[in-house]
Parts: sequence; structure tokens; C-alpha cells
Amino acid sequence: MAGKNRKKDKNHDKNYNEKNYLEIISKKIDALSLSMEKSRISDYINYLENPRKLIFANFISGVARGFGIAVGFSLLGAIGLYLLRKIVMLNLPVIGDFIADIVNIVQDNLSRSGGKIGL
Repeated sequence: MAGKNRKKDKNHDKNYNEKNYLEIISKKIDALSLSMEKSRISDYINYLENPRKLIFANFISGVARGFGIAVGFSLLGAIGLYLLRKIVMLNLPVIGDFIADIVNIVQDNLSRSGGKIGL
């Protein structure tokens, strides 16, 4: 009889372990499902499946990026020229002459082109 009880105990332990593992897996799947819903992955997949939306969004982001680069470079160039003029006014011997030549070249090119930048 002791052998029968051992088999029942082993089967009971095996069934208990399987149920326990299934509960753990079920909880993990629920957590994964919830995190996928929070990350809105279904919206992202729908977005990727619609080429028009994807192309339009990339086009708009490219235009905005290009505009930002142009404005940023213009402001940075203007600040650079302003600082160069201030350095020239300090009359530093070597640096002042070199920067004065650069500023004169830039101003000559701007006056020849009527203030337009280009070739």
C-alpha cells in the first residue's frame, strides 16, 4: 500500500506543479499583454501598414528638420560674424588682420550679389 500512496503523491505533486507553472505563465502573458496595450503597439503596426501616413509623416519631419538646420546655421553664422567684427575692433595684431580680411571678403561678396546668398 505504501507504493500506491507514493504514486498518488507523485501524481498529485506533478499535477500541482503543472497547475502552478500554468498560473505563472498565465500571469506573465497577462502582464505582457497589458504592457503591449500600454505601449500602443497595435497603433504603431497600423501606422506602418499604411504607406501614405508613413510617407507623409517622414516628409513633414524632413521639411521641419531642414528648416531647423537652415535657421540654426543662419543664426550661428550671424553670431559668428558679429563676434569676428568685435575681435577686429580690438585691434589684435595677427588675428585682427586675418579676421578683417575674412570679413571684407564676405562683405564684398554680399554687396556684389545684392545681399543674395548663392553662386
